[in-house]
Amino acid sequence: MNLIMKVQITPNKKIFNYCAPYIIAEIGANHNGDIDLAINMINAAYAAGCHAVKFQSWTPDSLVSEQEYENNQVYNDSPKKHFGSLREMVNKYYLRPEQHFELKKHCDTIGIDFLSTPFSEKEADLLNEIDIPFFKVASMDINNYRLLKYLAEFQKPIVLSTGMSTISEIDKAIKVVESAGNFNIVLLHCISIYPPKYEDIHLNNIHMLNETFGYPVGFSDHTIGFSIPLAAIAKGACIVEKHFTIDKNLPGWDHEISADSNEMRVICSEGVNISKALGEKTRTVSIQEEEKKIKFRRSAVASRNLKKGKIIDKNDILYKRPGSGLSPDLEFLIIGRKLNRDINKDVLFSIDNFE
Repeated sequence: MNLIMKVQITPNKKIFNYCAPYIIAEIGANHNGDIDLAINMINAAYAAGCHAVKFQSWTPDSLVSEQEYENNQVYNDSPKKHFGSLREMVNKYYLRPEQHFELKKHCDTIGIDFLSTPFSEKEADLLNEIDIPFFKVASMDINNYRLLKYLAEFQKPIVLSTGMSTISEIDKAIKVVESAGNFNIVLLHCISIYPPKYEDIHLNNIHMLNETFGYPVGFSDHTIGFSIPLAAIAKGACIVEKHFTIDKNLPGWDHEISADSNEMRVICSEGVNISKALGEKTRTVSIQEEEKKIKFRRSAVASRNLKKGKIIDKNDILYKRPGSGLSPDLEFLIIGRKLNRDINKDVLFSIDNFE
């Protein structure tokens, strides 16, 4: 098992399980081929608090075979109907090379990381040229060893989605990346259904993958809403990748299952709160809690008026606030002792009340 537990995925961000999560707004093809829409989505993701936006880098030739076009395959796992043929959709939705540079420049200007998933070696070269901080590998390519090796040789971090894959397939993919001398790997637990049933998500795989392979593990989410990605952060996910749109009613493959600006804002803000709240495994009592002890805990008080010379038994004692006197666990210091003065009802006992 690998012992690497931290990965520097950007110059300013080192990630590890249970760190403050790195939030990726997966725009994918939700820009619908419209550069202005893409820029508006980048701005909205930045305003929501995301660390990065991610697109997909493919062309009509690198994504779909001619036979698939001729069959006019319909990807019907999305609830929204699409226009036209598969070829028409792919031609409209793919991100042109020059648009990559324009969007990267805009991201740099406003201060959000630009990412994209390459679907071929040519697109990997393009993304390397514009200097993306790391390569995100889609679940479909976990057994595409030629592409994995090619990406690994850039010696940039590899963020690998694990949807549709067995443990054996994940292990083989990791070994391919490691064989190129690249040990900067982050795994993303992923269920490649849009959206998945809750009982099929298995967030406990975040722990399992981390324990099995030793690398940090995040979560690539395809659920609707924000509860499951927040739960993933509570499970230690160091990255959350969530499909993003500014309008769920737009035409396109993924808008309907994507988070909108309000949902993404919750993921970003509450995700930070969750990571802070997780804290350490060692048991600590804060300074504030120590101060609370005096007000909230109990001390031994006289249950009734007691005279000098009284031998104290348990019926002479009650425990009430504040906690500044003898605490309940010190009852053995009181019972059987003789009072050296009168004590009125409800007055705190102290050790100098006794002979």
